[in-house]
Parts: sequence; C-alpha cells; structure tokens
Amino acid sequence: MERFLHRRDALRARFEALRLDALLVVAPTNVAYLTGFSGDSSYLLVGRDRDLIVSDGRFTTQLEQECPGLEAYIRPNVQNMNKAVAHVVGKLGVGGLGFEAAHLSFADWEALKGELAGTALAPTTDLVEPLRAVKDDDEIARIREAVAIAQDAFLKLKGELKAGETEKDAADRLESHMRGLGATGTSFSTIVAVGRRAALPHARPTAETRIGDDDFVLIDWGACGRSYKSDLTRMVVTGNVTPEFEKVYRLVLAAQERAIAAIRPGASAQDVDAEARSFIEQAGFGRFFDHGLGHGIGMDVHEGPRLRRESPTILEPGMVVTVEPGIYLPDWGGVRIEDDVLVTPDGREVLSNLPKGLDAVRP
Repeated sequence: MERFLHRRDALRARFEALRLDALLVVAPTNVAYLTGFSGDSSYLLVGRDRDLIVSDGRFTTQLEQECPGLEAYIRPNVQNMNKAVAHVVGKLGVGGLGFEAAHLSFADWEALKGELAGTALAPTTDLVEPLRAVKDDDEIARIREAVAIAQDAFLKLKGELKAGETEKDAADRLESHMRGLGATGTSFSTIVAVGRRAALPHARPTAETRIGDDDFVLIDWGACGRSYKSDLTRMVVTGNVTPEFEKVYRLVLAAQERAIAAIRPGASAQDVDAEARSFIEQAGFGRFFDHGLGHGIGMDVHEGPRLRRESPTILEPGMVVTVEPGIYLPDWGGVRIEDDVLVTPDGREVLSNLPKGLDAVRP
C-alpha cells in the first residue's frame, strides 16, 4: 500500500501549487491508480494531510481488503454521491476544492455546485494523468504480462486460421484464447479486417466478410492482465503476397522501425511521430496515414503520452507507448504494424517480439 500513498503524495504536491485544499478524483481509473481499489461508483478526496474515499455499502468489504488504512465514507442508500461529497467536504472544512474537469459531467458539476455553496470549486486538468504516464517496475511487469498473453493468443489463432470463417468468428476466438491464457479481459474490441475493410482503422469484425475473401487480413488486439493492457497489430496473408501488398507492407515496416529507433529519453513525441510520418510522406502515401503514430498504454489502452504531430511531450524513462504507423488505401485495404515500446534510461525496449518481417505474415 506504500506505493499508493506515494502516488497520492506526488499528486498532493501538484495540486498544492494551485492553492487548493483538496482534489476530488472522480475518474475510476485515476481512483484505482491512487488507491488500488478495483471497484467503481466511488470518488477519492485527496486533501493536504488526509485522504478519504467516498463509496457505498456494496464495496465496504472490498475496500477493507484492497485499501487497508485508507479512510472511507460509506454513504447511506438515501444519500446520492453529490450529497455524500458535500457532507465529507463540509466535515473536513475544505475551502477550495479542485475537481477533474475532464471526467465530471456538467450535470454532476451543477449538482455538486448546488450542494457546496460555501466551497470554491476549481476545474483542473492533467493532474493525475502525467503521474500515470511514467510507470514503475510493478506496472511495467504487468504490461509485460499483458503483452505475453496477447502474443501467445495470436500465435494460437494464427496457427488455426482458416479460409471461410468470418471476421467475427476469428475475433471471438482470439478473445477466448486471451482469456484462456489468463487475461481478465480484452484491452478493447478486437479488430479483424479482411482486405478492403482493413482500410478502416477501427473496423468492426462482421459476420459477413470471411477470411480468404481477399489476400490479407489486419488483426489489432490486446489483452488486459492484472489491470494493465497491451495493444498490438499484425498483418496475416491468407492468399498471395501481391506486389502492391509487399510495397505497402515494407514501407510501413520501415517507417515503424525508424520511429522506434528514435525513442529515447529526451526525445519529443512529435519528433518520433515525424520519423515515421515524413518517411511515408516522402514515399507519396502521406495522405493515407491520417492518425497519430501512437499513444501511451497502461491501465487504459489509450493514455499519455501521445505520439502525434505538435505533441510537446518529452519522453521519459518508464513511459510505455505504442508505435503503429499505417497506410489505408480506399478500395484496396490497409496495412498497420504495431508494437508496445518501453522508454528505458538509455533508449528503448520493444516489449512485443512477434516476428513482423515479410516472411512472417503467412499463417
């Protein structure tokens, strides 16, 4: 539990500079990061010298087990969350209360404002998230586990992939393999996109399109292990390696390798993005790569830092990012290759190691 107290202390130092008496943390992932609590419907009040979680009777025992030593206010059934927060804030004598503006709905803000007439409410952004962007050793170990589960599940699916099964059948089986290998869930809805449908970066698997309807399939998947996630993409050729596929695939792979080589402490996120983007642009495919190069990964599948144009973030040791350039050609299809990369003190480590040379794309 010491690491959660350390995280709250680091957060305290950030909001004290804003001259706030306390911060109301409402995003479930941020609450979990700061306390170890895996439930929901709970807010965390982080004060200058006192922390308290506001929850309800469903989680009394769970809080005792997961958050020993953390003070809890269990609201009665007749008291909604906003009234409970007002009760606690009044009891603690909080004068200036910050809240997570990106996570508290306008309706809840209005209700809370009505309950806290004597308290100054101050919207805050990006107080917890920058802390989450730099992972400690335990977090990195959990991401490694999630990557390993995802890779083993993919290899199992790839070995049994057969023409005639639908995209949805393949996606469902890949998700089942991940759960069978120890995943608590998937990082997101698995993408299996055949041929032309691979030109849709977030294609939803269908029960109509079948493996073998075209020469290749894009698979984007991830496993959630012990609260931490992975995110990978590979191409599988089920027909012929056509000259056009080979050209686009080699280009995307080279762009990815350039970007990965640029990852190191002190590098800017936008410069890493530019390594891949400029290479694709010089090849004449720039307009067909219209998303960011990658994103941070951890408790959420999409978190900071973001690898994209005009991102001023400077990479630090402990950050884990995806690197996923892609080229999407309407009426032909798309190619994306994605790996999870750890920023190390002296460079980078690619946590995922599935083969991705052109000779590895066949099942």
